Amino acid sequence: MTTINLRDFFYWYKADEFIEVTEEIAVELRSDRDYEVNHWRRRKRNKANYSLDAGDRIENEICEHELSPEECMTRMEQYQRLCCALNHLSPAQGRRIDACYLLGQSMTEIAQAEGLDESSIRESIRRGLERMRKIF
Repeated sequence: MTTINLRDFFYWYKADEFIEVTEEIAVELRSDRDYEVNHWRRRKRNKANYSLDAGDRIENEICEHELSPEECMTRMEQYQRLCCALNHLSPAQGRRIDACYLLGQSMTEIAQAEGLDESSIRESIRRGLERMRKIF
């Protein structure tokens, strides 16, 4: 039996705590600690520190997952239903909703582009959305 200090192997131990373990466990713990130290050195030497704030889109690759076929079909059906509802609107309402929600323009920008008052644009979009809800 070998006596080891848990503080040497686990960072959450703040005080010394000695326990007796078999020789195989002690060897495995030491080799694991050596591996971690060597890995840290290799990472530093090769400048392989990755941060999610680095702006190299690593965080997006980690966060994004591939959709299942069922989710793809559900999204496609919803998209088709939305397009159908949008096509049932008047051309002015469809153009305004498209500009506001799909192109990201503000109602003020739409009103300036069409030469109308912002309140009329807002009312037109509200009515168009109500009509889309009925169709959808």
